[in-house]
Amino acid sequence: MAEITATLVKTLRERTGAGMMDCKKALISTQGDIELAIDAMRKAGQATAAKRAGRSATEGNLILKIDQSQGAGWLIEINCETDFVAKEAAFLAFCQRVADRALAEQITDLDALQATCEAERVALVAQCGENIQIRRLATLRGERVGGYLHGQRIGVLVAATQAADAELLKQIAMHIAANKPAYIQPHEVPTAVIDREREVQLAIALQSGKPQEIAEKMVAGRLLKFTSELALTEQPFLMDNTQRVGERLQTVGATVTAFTRFELGEGLEKASVDFAEAVTAVAERP
Repeated sequence: MAEITATLVKTLRERTGAGMMDCKKALISTQGDIELAIDAMRKAGQATAAKRAGRSATEGNLILKIDQSQGAGWLIEINCETDFVAKEAAFLAFCQRVADRALAEQITDLDALQATCEAERVALVAQCGENIQIRRLATLRGERVGGYLHGQRIGVLVAATQAADAELLKQIAMHIAANKPAYIQPHEVPTAVIDREREVQLAIALQSGKPQEIAEKMVAGRLLKFTSELALTEQPFLMDNTQRVGERLQTVGATVTAFTRFELGEGLEKASVDFAEAVTAVAERP
Protein backbone atom coordinates (compact mmCIF):
# COMPACT_ATOMS: atom_id res chain seq x y z
CA MET A 1 0.00 0.00 0.00
CA ALA A 2 1.32 3.45 -0.95
CA GLU A 3 2.17 5.82 1.90
CA ILE A 4 -0.57 8.41 2.42
CA THR A 5 1.58 11.49 2.82
CA ALA A 6 0.47 15.00 3.74
CA THR A 7 1.51 16.13 0.25
CA LEU A 8 -0.71 13.51 -1.34
CA VAL A 9 -3.67 14.56 0.80
CA LYS A 10 -3.03 18.23 -0.04
CA THR A 11 -2.91 17.45 -3.77
CA LEU A 12 -6.25 15.65 -3.64
CA ARG A 13 -7.74 18.46 -1.59
CA GLU A 14 -6.62 21.04 -4.16
CA ARG A 15 -8.11 19.00 -7.00
CA THR A 16 -11.45 18.31 -5.34
CA GLY A 17 -12.05 21.07 -2.81
CA ALA A 18 -13.08 18.43 -0.27
CA GLY A 19 -11.99 18.38 3.37
CA MET A 20 -8.68 16.92 4.52
CA MET A 21 -10.19 13.99 6.42
CA ASP A 22 -12.39 13.01 3.46
CA CYS A 23 -9.36 13.19 1.17
CA LYS A 24 -7.30 11.05 3.51
CA LYS A 25 -10.05 8.44 3.85
CA ALA A 26 -10.49 8.28 0.09
CA LEU A 27 -6.76 7.82 -0.47
CA ILE A 28 -6.57 5.07 2.15
CA SER A 29 -9.48 3.25 0.53
CA THR A 30 -7.80 3.43 -2.90
CA GLN A 31 -4.27 2.71 -1.61
CA GLY A 32 -3.00 6.14 -2.59
CA ASP A 33 -4.39 6.28 -6.14
CA ILE A 34 -5.59 9.89 -6.61
CA GLU A 35 -7.70 9.24 -9.71
CA LEU A 36 -9.53 6.34 -8.05
CA ALA A 37 -9.94 8.48 -4.94
CA ILE A 38 -11.62 11.22 -6.97
CA ASP A 39 -13.99 8.65 -8.48
CA ALA A 40 -14.77 7.26 -5.03
CA MET A 41 -15.52 10.73 -3.70
CA ARG A 42 -17.80 11.45 -6.63
CA LYS A 43 -19.68 8.20 -6.01
CA ALA A 44 -20.02 9.15 -2.35
CA GLY A 45 -21.90 12.32 -3.36
CA GLN A 46 -19.05 14.78 -3.08
CA ALA A 47 -18.84 15.51 -6.79
CA THR A 48 -21.01 18.61 -6.61
CA ALA A 49 -18.83 20.17 -3.93
CA ALA A 50 -15.66 19.27 -5.81
CA LYS A 51 -16.98 20.68 -9.09
CA ARG A 52 -17.80 24.01 -7.48
CA ALA A 53 -14.75 24.28 -5.24
CA GLY A 54 -12.83 26.48 -7.68
CA ARG A 55 -15.56 29.09 -8.03
CA SER A 56 -15.13 32.41 -6.29
CA ALA A 57 -16.88 32.63 -2.92
CA THR A 58 -16.64 36.17 -1.57
CA GLU A 59 -20.08 36.57 0.00
CA GLY A 60 -21.22 34.87 3.16
CA ASN A 61 -21.47 35.38 6.87
CA LEU A 62 -19.40 36.19 9.95
CA ILE A 63 -20.43 34.50 13.20
CA LEU A 64 -19.35 35.56 16.68
CA LYS A 65 -19.53 33.36 19.77
CA ILE A 66 -18.48 34.37 23.29
CA ASP A 67 -18.11 32.02 26.25
CA GLN A 68 -17.45 34.37 29.16
CA SER A 69 -17.30 31.49 31.63
CA GLN A 70 -14.26 30.18 29.76
CA GLY A 71 -12.90 33.61 28.90
CA ALA A 72 -12.99 32.66 25.23
CA GLY A 73 -14.40 33.90 21.94
CA TRP A 74 -14.72 32.58 18.40
CA LEU A 75 -14.99 34.53 15.14
CA ILE A 76 -15.75 32.46 12.04
CA GLU A 77 -16.04 33.39 8.37
CA ILE A 78 -18.11 31.14 6.11
CA ASN A 79 -18.27 32.05 2.42
CA CYS A 80 -20.66 31.43 -0.44
CA GLU A 81 -20.84 32.85 -3.95
CA THR A 82 -23.83 35.20 -3.88
CA ASP A 83 -25.60 37.55 -1.52
CA PHE A 84 -28.81 35.65 -2.28
CA VAL A 85 -27.53 32.41 -0.75
CA ALA A 86 -25.87 34.35 2.09
CA LYS A 87 -29.35 35.40 3.23
CA GLU A 88 -30.99 32.00 2.82
CA ALA A 89 -32.24 30.28 5.98
CA ALA A 90 -30.40 27.03 5.18
CA PHE A 91 -27.05 28.79 4.84
CA LEU A 92 -27.57 30.91 7.97
CA ALA A 93 -28.60 27.83 9.96
CA PHE A 94 -25.46 26.02 8.78
CA CYS A 95 -23.33 28.95 9.90
CA GLN A 96 -24.87 28.85 13.36
CA ARG A 97 -24.39 25.10 13.65
CA VAL A 98 -20.72 25.44 12.73
CA ALA A 99 -20.22 28.14 15.35
CA ASP A 100 -22.18 26.22 17.98
CA ARG A 101 -20.01 23.18 17.37
CA ALA A 102 -16.83 25.21 17.63
CA LEU A 103 -18.05 26.55 20.97
CA ALA A 104 -19.37 23.25 22.34
CA GLU A 105 -16.24 21.30 21.39
CA GLN A 106 -13.85 24.19 22.07
CA ILE A 107 -12.40 23.85 18.54
CA THR A 108 -9.55 26.29 17.91
CA ASP A 109 -8.08 24.78 14.72
CA LEU A 110 -9.56 25.61 11.30
CA ASP A 111 -8.74 22.23 9.75
CA ALA A 112 -10.43 20.45 12.66
CA LEU A 113 -13.53 22.63 12.33
CA GLN A 114 -13.68 22.05 8.58
CA ALA A 115 -13.29 18.31 9.01
CA THR A 116 -16.01 17.96 11.63
CA CYS A 117 -18.48 19.98 9.50
CA GLU A 118 -17.54 18.59 6.09
CA ALA A 119 -20.50 16.27 5.57
CA GLU A 120 -22.95 19.09 6.28
CA ARG A 121 -21.02 21.48 4.03
CA VAL A 122 -21.11 19.05 1.10
CA ALA A 123 -24.85 18.51 1.55
CA LEU A 124 -25.44 22.26 1.62
CA VAL A 125 -23.39 22.77 -1.55
CA ALA A 126 -25.63 20.23 -3.29
CA GLN A 127 -28.73 21.98 -1.94
CA CYS A 128 -27.70 25.57 -2.73
CA GLY A 129 -25.71 24.96 -5.91
CA GLU A 130 -22.85 27.23 -4.78
CA ASN A 131 -19.32 26.87 -3.52
CA ILE A 132 -19.45 27.13 0.28
CA GLN A 133 -16.32 27.23 2.42
CA ILE A 134 -15.52 27.57 6.12
CA ARG A 135 -12.70 29.97 5.38
CA ARG A 136 -11.37 31.44 8.62
CA LEU A 137 -11.46 30.84 12.34
CA ALA A 138 -10.05 33.11 15.03
CA THR A 139 -10.14 32.40 18.77
CA LEU A 140 -9.14 34.60 21.68
CA ARG A 141 -8.81 33.93 25.38
CA GLY A 142 -8.49 36.46 28.18
CA GLU A 143 -9.80 37.54 31.55
CA ARG A 144 -12.63 39.23 29.69
CA VAL A 145 -13.64 38.64 26.06
CA GLY A 146 -16.13 40.58 23.97
CA GLY A 147 -16.95 41.33 20.39
CA TYR A 148 -19.06 43.11 17.82
CA LEU A 149 -20.61 42.31 14.46
CA HIS A 150 -21.34 45.13 12.01
CA GLY A 151 -24.07 43.51 9.99
CA GLN A 152 -22.54 40.31 8.71
CA ARG A 153 -19.58 41.96 7.00
CA ILE A 154 -17.24 43.10 9.79
CA GLY A 155 -16.52 41.16 12.96
CA VAL A 156 -14.24 41.87 15.90
CA LEU A 157 -13.07 39.86 18.88
CA VAL A 158 -11.31 41.65 21.73
CA ALA A 159 -9.71 40.33 24.93
CA ALA A 160 -8.99 42.52 27.94
CA THR A 161 -8.20 42.42 31.62
CA GLN A 162 -10.92 41.87 34.23
CA ALA A 163 -11.65 45.58 34.80
CA ALA A 164 -13.26 45.95 31.36
CA ASP A 165 -17.01 45.35 31.56
CA ALA A 166 -19.17 44.02 28.73
CA GLU A 167 -20.26 47.48 27.54
CA LEU A 168 -16.71 48.82 27.33
CA LEU A 169 -15.57 45.69 25.48
CA LYS A 170 -18.36 46.18 22.95
CA GLN A 171 -17.42 49.84 22.49
CA ILE A 172 -13.76 48.95 21.97
CA ALA A 173 -14.78 46.27 19.46
CA MET A 174 -16.96 48.81 17.60
CA HIS A 175 -14.02 51.20 17.53
CA ILE A 176 -11.76 48.50 16.07
CA ALA A 177 -14.39 47.67 13.44
CA ALA A 178 -14.55 51.32 12.32
CA ASN A 179 -10.90 52.39 12.66
CA LYS A 180 -8.92 49.25 11.71
CA PRO A 181 -5.97 49.48 14.13
CA ALA A 182 -3.20 47.01 13.34
CA TYR A 183 -1.55 46.90 16.77
CA ILE A 184 -2.46 47.56 20.39
CA GLN A 185 0.48 49.82 21.35
CA PRO A 186 2.78 51.99 19.15
CA HIS A 187 5.88 50.05 20.26
CA GLU A 188 4.38 46.90 18.70
CA VAL A 189 4.71 48.28 15.17
CA PRO A 190 7.54 46.22 13.60
CA THR A 191 10.82 47.95 12.79
CA ALA A 192 10.54 46.85 9.17
CA VAL A 193 7.20 48.66 8.82
CA ILE A 194 8.59 51.84 10.38
CA ASP A 195 11.77 51.72 8.26
CA ARG A 196 9.73 51.37 5.09
CA GLU A 197 7.57 54.36 6.01
CA ARG A 198 10.65 56.38 6.98
CA GLU A 199 12.17 55.74 3.55
CA VAL A 200 9.00 56.88 1.80
CA GLN A 201 8.53 59.99 3.93
CA LEU A 202 12.19 61.01 3.63
CA ALA A 203 12.05 60.75 -0.15
CA ILE A 204 8.90 62.91 -0.17
CA ALA A 205 10.52 65.56 2.07
CA LEU A 206 13.74 65.68 0.03
CA GLN A 207 11.86 65.89 -3.26
CA SER A 208 10.01 68.94 -1.92
CA GLY A 209 13.36 70.70 -1.69
CA LYS A 210 13.93 70.46 2.07
CA PRO A 211 17.54 70.19 3.31
CA GLN A 212 18.55 66.78 4.72
CA GLU A 213 18.55 67.97 8.34
CA ILE A 214 15.11 69.57 8.11
CA ALA A 215 13.78 66.57 6.20
CA GLU A 216 14.98 64.20 8.96
CA LYS A 217 13.16 66.24 11.62
CA MET A 218 9.99 66.32 9.55
CA VAL A 219 10.12 62.56 9.06
CA ALA A 220 10.58 61.95 12.80
CA GLY A 221 7.33 63.78 13.49
CA ARG A 222 5.51 61.99 10.71
CA LEU A 223 6.64 58.60 12.01
CA LEU A 224 5.23 59.36 15.44
CA LYS A 225 1.90 60.16 13.79
CA PHE A 226 2.19 57.05 11.61
CA THR A 227 2.69 54.64 14.53
CA SER A 228 -0.03 56.38 16.55
CA GLU A 229 -2.55 55.93 13.76
CA LEU A 230 -1.78 52.20 13.60
CA ALA A 231 -2.05 51.65 17.36
CA LEU A 232 -5.41 51.10 19.07
CA THR A 233 -4.50 52.88 22.30
CA GLU A 234 -3.44 56.09 20.51
CA GLN A 235 -6.49 56.48 18.28
CA PRO A 236 -9.25 58.97 19.21
CA PHE A 237 -11.98 56.90 20.85
CA LEU A 238 -15.00 56.33 18.61
CA MET A 239 -17.45 57.00 21.44
CA ASP A 240 -15.68 60.13 22.70
CA ASN A 241 -13.05 61.70 20.44
CA THR A 242 -11.90 64.02 23.20
CA GLN A 243 -9.91 61.10 24.61
CA ARG A 244 -7.79 58.33 23.16
CA VAL A 245 -8.72 54.67 23.51
CA GLY A 246 -5.83 54.17 25.92
CA GLU A 247 -7.07 57.00 28.12
CA ARG A 248 -10.58 55.51 28.21
CA LEU A 249 -9.14 52.18 29.28
CA GLN A 250 -7.07 53.87 31.98
CA THR A 251 -10.17 55.39 33.57
CA VAL A 252 -11.29 51.88 34.62
CA GLY A 253 -7.82 50.38 34.99
CA ALA A 254 -8.24 48.00 32.04
CA THR A 255 -5.86 46.84 29.32
CA VAL A 256 -6.61 45.30 25.93
CA THR A 257 -4.51 42.16 25.57
CA ALA A 258 -5.48 41.04 22.05
CA PHE A 259 -7.92 41.65 19.22
CA THR A 260 -8.89 40.19 15.85
CA ARG A 261 -10.77 41.93 13.07
CA PHE A 262 -12.35 40.12 10.09
CA GLU A 263 -13.88 41.78 7.06
CA LEU A 264 -15.98 39.47 4.93
CA GLY A 265 -14.13 38.35 1.80
CA GLU A 266 -11.01 40.42 2.45
CA GLY A 267 -8.13 39.17 0.32
CA LEU A 268 -10.35 37.09 -1.95
CA GLU A 269 -10.99 39.88 -4.49
CA LYS A 270 -7.25 40.37 -4.93
CA ALA A 271 -6.81 36.66 -5.47
CA SER A 272 -9.45 36.77 -8.22
CA VAL A 273 -7.66 39.70 -9.91
CA ASP A 274 -4.34 37.87 -9.74
CA PHE A 275 -5.93 34.81 -11.32
CA ALA A 276 -7.46 36.91 -14.11
CA GLU A 277 -4.10 38.57 -14.73
CA ALA A 278 -2.39 35.21 -14.90
CA VAL A 279 -4.93 33.93 -17.44
CA THR A 280 -4.47 37.07 -19.55
CA ALA A 281 -0.70 36.72 -19.45
CA VAL A 282 -0.90 33.12 -20.64
CA ALA A 283 -3.34 34.03 -23.42
CA GLU A 284 -1.03 36.80 -24.65
CA ARG A 285 2.04 34.60 -24.91
CA PRO A 286 3.31 34.29 -28.49
